[in-house]
Amino acid sequence: MKLLNCPINGLRPLSEFAYGGEVREPPLETSDAQWVDYLFNRNGAPGIKREWWYHVPSGTWFIAERDTGSDQVIKTYLWGEV
Repeated sequence: MKLLNCPINGLRPLSEFAYGGEVREPPLETSDAQWVDYLFNRNGAPGIKREWWYHVPSGTWFIAERDTGSDQVIKTYLWGEV
């Protein structure tokens, strides 16, 4: 069973979580083409990514740093902790 560490509730089964996407800063002022690029294009190369995850039972959103090449979670933390 794969486990994920919720910063509030500790190690929990992955089935209790929902993936929320990569953490990315939206452009503040941009053209339509740049906005479309932001919405629909992602860097799919393997590497360490910061991702939003949601612990469904507790309603907790947090960030996980995960190596997408090996699928290993490096650390998890609440927004603003790092």
